[in-house]
Amino acid sequence: MVEVFKGTTTVGVLCDGGVVLASESRATMGNFIASSAAKKIYQVDDLVGLTTAGVVGDAQSLVRMIQVEARLYKMQRGEPMTVKAITSLLSNVLGSRRYFPFMVQLILGGVDRYGPKIYSLDALGGQIEERKIVSTGSGSPVAYGVLEAMYKPGISVEDGTVLAARAIHNAMKRDSASGDKIELVRITDKYEPVGDQELQEIMKLL
Repeated sequence: MVEVFKGTTTVGVLCDGGVVLASESRATMGNFIASSAAKKIYQVDDLVGLTTAGVVGDAQSLVRMIQVEARLYKMQRGEPMTVKAITSLLSNVLGSRRYFPFMVQLILGGVDRYGPKIYSLDALGGQIEERKIVSTGSGSPVAYGVLEAMYKPGISVEDGTVLAARAIHNAMKRDSASGDKIELVRITDKYEPVGDQELQEIMKLL
């Protein structure tokens, strides 16, 4: 049986000096909750993260591929791939599968020599550089309502973390396919998953 994320909420927030990625942890198969601890944010390079929604096998295959490609590039060139280069590579891979596409929606975010960047990618390889916020999945309409109302240009990474958590938290209230635990990752000059203790403090602010 192929496990499919029928419903998901993921969020990306562009901040001053970094990006914040967020998701919840529920995986569903139709009306059945398949897992309450699904991983939807992956580190693909030192300062680059990827959120996934869609077929689990497709997402994991893409993650493994891009992790290897990023590692090989760094070994050969002595420097990391830019966020845009990783996005272009993913776009080409997605676009090459026209008849049997990877059934995924992706948010790629990170920091390189050009600063913080966030891109969204669809199943056929379409890519968009997001200038402030982005959300994917069945809970994204609710998440966008929060993000659009509360995002401010130049938002700090700390405030962006709270905003991303608030967007996911509200989506979980209204979208039955999104739920269980919030996962947050900050990317600045380091890749930093938010720990349980800090998450508990953030939840008090929501």
